[in-house]
Formats: sequence, C-alpha cells, structure tokens
Amino acid sequence: MATDTSKYKFNHSMLRVKDPKESAVKFYSFLGMTQIRKLEFPENKFDLYFLAYDSPRAASPGNHWSDREGVVELTHNYGSENDANFKIANGNSEPGKGFGHICISVDNIQAACQRLEDAGYRFQKKLTDGRMRSIAFALDPDSYWVEIVGQKPADQTEGIKQTDPAAYRMVTHVPPPLTQTLEYTNHTMIRIKDPSASPKFYQETMGMTLLRTSENGAAGFNLYFLGYDGTSPTPTSIANKDDTRNQPTAHREGLLELTWNYGTEKDAGFAYHNGNDEPQGFGHIAVSVDDLEAA
Repeated sequence: MATDTSKYKFNHSMLRVKDPKESAVKFYSFLGMTQIRKLEFPENKFDLYFLAYDSPRAASPGNHWSDREGVVELTHNYGSENDANFKIANGNSEPGKGFGHICISVDNIQAACQRLEDAGYRFQKKLTDGRMRSIAFALDPDSYWVEIVGQKPADQTEGIKQTDPAAYRMVTHVPPPLTQTLEYTNHTMIRIKDPSASPKFYQETMGMTLLRTSENGAAGFNLYFLGYDGTSPTPTSIANKDDTRNQPTAHREGLLELTWNYGTEKDAGFAYHNGNDEPQGFGHIAVSVDDLEAA
C-alpha cells in the first residue's frame, strides 16, 4: 500500500517538564488547553500528557488525538519535581541552544497578556518592551518561552479588555531576531544549519508544502514556513509576502517554521542542540500518517 502525504498532519511537539501539576494542569490549562490524552509508564518511570485546544471554536474539536494538529506533548520523568537541582534546558541559551519556543495565537493580544500578568506569570518580553509592540513572550513554569501573537493586528484590539481562551490556537517555534517581518502563525519553529538541506527534507521526504519564505537580509536570517496543505485553510495568494497584516495564517494550526541564520552552513563544526542530549528539554516533533508501514 502506498502512503498519501496529503493525509499527513503535523501532530505535536514534545517538551520535557519538571512538574506536570504546574505545567500540564495549571499553566497550559490557564491558556485554555485541554488534556486530550495521558499515557502512564510506571515501569519506565515517566508519563506523557497530550494537550490541545478542544473547544467548539478550536480547529479540530473532539477529534482523535492523532487526527489533529497543534498538540503539545509534555513528558514527565518521575522524581524530577522533587529534585531541587533539576532544570530544563529551554533551548534559548548555551549549552543547549536550538529549540526556541511554542506559540499561542490569541483573540485580543493586550487583554490576553494582561490576564497572564494578573495571574502572576512571568514574561521574557512584554508587549511594551522593545520596538516590536505586537508580540510578547511569556514564560511557563520550566522557563520555556511561549510566544503570544494576535489573530488580528494589535492596533485593532487596543482597548479591548476581554479575552476568550476558547479562541486561542497552539503553535510552536524557535525565535529569530525580533523584526517586523515575522509572520504571526500557528507553528513550531526550529533553527536549521543548512537552508538547502532542511526545507528539502521536509518537502521531499515528509511531504510538506513550502507556504511562505520571509527573507530578512538586514538582520541576517530567513524564515521558511511549511505545512500540510490539505489539513487547514491556507491563503491561495498573498499580494505582499512581507506584509504581516495580509497573513490570515494565524487562524490555522500545524505549521513548521525553519529559521536559518546566515553563515551557519559554512561552519563545518557548527551544530544546533537537538534537545535529547544533555542538557535536555525539547524532545521531538511528530507527524501522524495514513499508513505507518508504508510511510
């Protein structure tokens, strides 16, 4: 039997956590996510928590855990919550730099960020920090960065005091330098060394479609956005690929953003941390397929 990549879905991204009660139950539930599956492996001393947006307003409400995109898998190894010296590598500092963050797109970004701040959660970057006033980075209990982006331009939600987590969407990615050309989408972002190899792998081997390229020459990096074209609505044409106000992709899930910083491909000794060697943090991304053996 042949496999049909048009039926593939970019299902989930895995993050290790220290204390599942703080991460799975408290923080991500506060962001409106629902635990859709839990696997317990007491003989191997770890549990897996699968969380996703599952309200009637979500992209795939009620679907089987494998028949959806934008899922986050939290892995808890028993005993880490009781170890005062245990610390997750969040991927944004050395040693262990590679993975960057997951991303939540929200209805009203100012109200959503204020709700997080009122609840006592920390921020790596608030909306009012720096030049870019349309994105924020909250910190989860393990100090993973959680990017907050708006589903509408920030100037259209200024002054709105209400936010509804049922309207949120989950995305994950690794951060490039902050610039006004960043596309606000539901995605997972991973830094890559060679732009001639990685996008080709995800297209030719994994069956993804390159949906958008954002070239940021002045800042020294490019962004490549890929996804499975048949799983969620995508724009058929974009008049200006660098105009973030003209990007409706904040309303879909399951995009992969690959970030290439210029020059890394020329350094034979350069390598990003994969998250599975020490120090550990991010673990993997997962694609669900139509036929596992054929795929």
